[in-house]
Amino acid sequence: MTNFTRDDAVAVAAALRLPTRPFINGAYRKTTGGKLLESVNPATGKAFAEIEACSISDVDAAVAAAKAAFTSGVWSAKHPAERKAVLLRFADLIRANLVELAVMESLDSGKPITDCLTVDVPATADSIAWHAEAQDKLFSRVSSTDKDTLGLIVREPLGVVGLVLPWNFPMLMAGWKVGPALATGNSVVLKPSQMTTLTALAMAELALEAGIPEGVFNVVTGSGAVGEALGLHPDVRIISFTGSTEVGKKFLDYSRLSNLKRIVLELGGKNPAVVLADAPNLDFVAEQQAFSILTNMGQNCASNSRLIVHKAVKEELVEKLVSVCKGWKLGDPLDPTTQLGPVIGENHCKSIERYLDKGKSEGARLACGGNRLDRDGYFIEATVFDRVTPEMTIYREEIFGPVLTIIEAQNDDHAIELANDTEYGLTASLYTTDVGKAHRLSRQINAGTVSVNCYSEGDMATPFGGFKQSGFGGRDNGLEAHEQYTEVKTVWMNLNAPSRS
Repeated sequence: MTNFTRDDAVAVAAALRLPTRPFINGAYRKTTGGKLLESVNPATGKAFAEIEACSISDVDAAVAAAKAAFTSGVWSAKHPAERKAVLLRFADLIRANLVELAVMESLDSGKPITDCLTVDVPATADSIAWHAEAQDKLFSRVSSTDKDTLGLIVREPLGVVGLVLPWNFPMLMAGWKVGPALATGNSVVLKPSQMTTLTALAMAELALEAGIPEGVFNVVTGSGAVGEALGLHPDVRIISFTGSTEVGKKFLDYSRLSNLKRIVLELGGKNPAVVLADAPNLDFVAEQQAFSILTNMGQNCASNSRLIVHKAVKEELVEKLVSVCKGWKLGDPLDPTTQLGPVIGENHCKSIERYLDKGKSEGARLACGGNRLDRDGYFIEATVFDRVTPEMTIYREEIFGPVLTIIEAQNDDHAIELANDTEYGLTASLYTTDVGKAHRLSRQINAGTVSVNCYSEGDMATPFGGFKQSGFGGRDNGLEAHEQYTEVKTVWMNLNAPSRS
């Protein structure tokens, strides 16, 4: 896509057929409630589509369709190799529709089009394909018994799976969850954020085209009330939720109040990057950490928003980091040269502005940025606060924007103490050239993923999830993702039963 231009993106956007109704039992369906929700382009602040919002009866219809499909065995009883073939076609169709899906994602979320073209859409297809390929290579186990018995430990699909998505990675998070849920034979009811609905609906249509049977992949649209209806529904066996810690706690209540459904939570983060005195090339560290806090406009639960730097290298690193952040191009997300687009919406933009004011008023030094742009849309400058202390609001609370806080560590132990001084524990980075420190200190940091001498969330083969209030109950990615969508069953067989007389 090296020759793709803004004019190309605008032309694709003008020709898009935007899905606006929920996808239930193999078709777009008119809702029963009649309420409409606006899809707002974060780059302009203007609505460009109206989505029909589901009522409770629409959610019931989607769950009923998913349950009927599961019970029929039309998908759940297929050989894993057959499911694999269909899911691989699904992944190929996503790749074949790369440009349209990328433009749709950019319009809906404000993501830079280059990120959508090179990361979000391809990685969604790759996730579905990875889990498809894995499923027919996983085997049940046989327990150790005597000659007269046989013990089988098998995994079976749960049934109806509720998937509740965030707005920051709409399509990619769908791929992370849909891939393992469908590969293991479940039926899915997916609920995208009301702010980023379009690509989830488009994916459901492509899934049907690929050969996923009617009722197996459903998408319900609307506000948090739709997610609550899924959480309380007695026929939903599991909810996998990615989003805020506050909302994640609600799903635990929904489980308690309904059928004790399984709850998998991937929640917020206030993630540290620890840079020791013996860190590798500081230009490299600056590039990595600028990417961490600025990619997707900092709207990433895995961003390293707290940079903890040994006093011996702090001033040099801050200077380099500020230079890199100032070099990120902020602008129109449909322009392929844009690196930093708008944040998701007006309310979120105002929330970030309040944190910027807090940082200034509480005494942090503003090293760069710190302002909202005076233009249409929701644009915040790349912002770095230096001389931050652990008591400051911007250090402790998740800002979810392009805002980095920097604090000085006196020594290695102090750095690790600061890193763990948070209620969250999703990701972390550690920079050191001492291999012994790398092993020892990475084990001391309380986070689900610790990257050493880089910023990374791992890859499709490594499980992703957090400690403490960053979530629990399961993991996205890796073979562990298959486990959470299945039930373990023991089959105990007596091989020496007496014959009939």
